[in-house]
Parts: sequence; C-alpha cells; structure tokens
Amino acid sequence: MTRTTPPRPLDIEAVFPELSAHRATSTRLHPRPGTPAAHESSIGGPFLWPADEPWPVCREPHPRDGGRRVADVYRERTVLREAWTRNPGVGPADEDRVLLATLREDHHVPDRTDVTPIPLLPLAQLFTRDVPGLVAPEGADLVQVLWCPFDGHGPQGAPGVHVRWRSSSECQEILTAPPLPEVVGFGGYLPEPCVIAPEQVVEHEYVEHLDSDLRERIEAWETQLEEETEEETGEETGDDEEEAEEEAEGAILTYHHDLSVAAGWKVGGYAKWNVTGPACATCSCGSSMRLFLTVATSEWDGIISSWTPLEDRQTPSPQDIKHPTEVVVGRGGSLNIFTCAADPRHEHSVFLQ
Repeated sequence: MTRTTPPRPLDIEAVFPELSAHRATSTRLHPRPGTPAAHESSIGGPFLWPADEPWPVCREPHPRDGGRRVADVYRERTVLREAWTRNPGVGPADEDRVLLATLREDHHVPDRTDVTPIPLLPLAQLFTRDVPGLVAPEGADLVQVLWCPFDGHGPQGAPGVHVRWRSSSECQEILTAPPLPEVVGFGGYLPEPCVIAPEQVVEHEYVEHLDSDLRERIEAWETQLEEETEEETGEETGDDEEEAEEEAEGAILTYHHDLSVAAGWKVGGYAKWNVTGPACATCSCGSSMRLFLTVATSEWDGIISSWTPLEDRQTPSPQDIKHPTEVVVGRGGSLNIFTCAADPRHEHSVFLQ
C-alpha cells in the first residue's frame, strides 16, 4: 500500500522567506484498514507484547461502570459497511436499523467503581525501521501507545494515554490475547485495525506560533487571495453554510489548511492549536517537549483537500475513506502527544485539539 501526498499548491517560502526557519519534516502514517501482525507497525493492531509482562490498566478515578461492548462496536461497523456496499446511496435497510439500535445500547457493569482497574486499549505500535523520523531512546526500536476508553483524564477530559518504549529483540514469547475492557465509554476510542504507509512531508509551523508581524502579513495575503478567487469564480463563499465551506476547502488556498501543518495521523512535525490556542510543555527534568504523535479523527478536511493522497483521489467517494481508523477525538479533532526531547521515556503531555 502506497499513499502519496500531492506537492503543496504553492511554495510558501517563496512568498514568505522567513518561514524557512519554521519548517519541519513530519511522517504521515496513512493508516488504512487491514490485518496487521504483531511484528508490524499498525494502528489498532496486535502488539508485540511480552507474555510475562503485565498489561497496563487505568487506575485514575473516573466513571467506568457503563458503556458499549467492544464486540458490539465492531459488529456495528461491519453492518454499516455491508449495508452501504449492498445499497449504495441508500444505506441500512429497516432490519439493519433494528440491529444497529441494539448494538448501540449501553450496558451497566455491576460492582465496578470509579477506580476499578480496567485494561487499556492498544492504539498504535510503531517500529523505527518503518517510520522515518521516529526518535527512540537508546536501546529501543519500538514504541507502543495505549489509551483508556473513557473520558475524564486531565483538564480537557481527554483519554488517558500510556506510552511504552521497548527493544523488539527482547520480545520472545508474546501475548496473543491481551485483556479487553468489558465496555468502552465511547466507540470512537476503539481503533479499527489498520496497516500504515509512512511518508515524510514538509510542513510549516502553526500560524499562531509565528511572530505577530509575519502572522499579520500571512493573514493579509490570504485575504487578498480569497478576494481574487471570488472575483475569478464570480461568487462568494457562505460562511454560514456547511456545504459552501466544504466546497471552499479545496477552492481557496490558505496557509492554515494547505501550507502549514499536515493533516491526519503523523509522527513528529508541528501541532495544530485550533481549539485551545498555542501551548507548550516542559518535562519535569527541565527539557522541552516535542510533538511525538498526532492521533487524528480524519485524514483530511472536507470532501477532498490538498492533503488528500493522490491514490485516494481516484476513488469514487473520497469522503467515505477519510476516517480509516474509526477513531473520533474530541469533537472530531485530534490528540497531540508530546514527549521529552532529552529522553522520550520521561513523562509525556497530551493536548486535545
């Protein structure tokens, strides 16, 4: 599987040379549904986990006594895929809707308190051999990311994240059936098993991290570009209409959407701060933190965008494949995981955007 990001629609450094100091390389992971093995990099796939090593659990206090069954979430996705394949443009039939209603029911788990340990869910497994730019601590060539399938962690209520670095050569006998929680607080925390196709891309820092003069000039340039586009097309985009916004996504070039931070799941690079505004984190050791992993709801915005891979543009309905992992973060945003620049094994910080 190969995914190729189109060249940027414009060389932004030719317009604003100062942006060369705000350039970085990130690795888009391009997850797509598949059947990854434990010895492969994946999103939501099986982990290379030693059989004699305890599986991580969440002990942070938060409600966890009710939710959806894991098997029901997977079954719902299968029913929907089969229904849309069987009835293109129509979707689920009446009998499908009856089954879906049952699968979406919440279930109570008796005797579970707010601190009862629950197994974390495998989110991502990445080998340094597969992911260019993945910086591992000495002696490690593999990172495994897990999270709690319930809200209530940290000031933003984001899912609790666990990061484990290890040497794959030390994993001889591996765990074949990791424990699963009886229920999950939200189906969007249960990733669909995906293989990945890492690709390095160049991106530029989020606009609000730039100095005020440069930011103002970029905003003025965008306004002028929008006016010129509207004159050429003879129509204005309606900000109050969702459909018009989606159409404008690919029609009007902007720094924010097209020329700065890459879309989708990725390793390294820069983070978007469109919800909270810019933030920074410092490790307790005093070192700065850098973006390690972006967990994204969508691989691109709108029906199609400048970040939509060339291979996906050839499909009849690109919008149907832009949510390959089935993960939903916040209100359809992303989760940025930062690790210590001095030693990734130190603490990490999480920002929900």
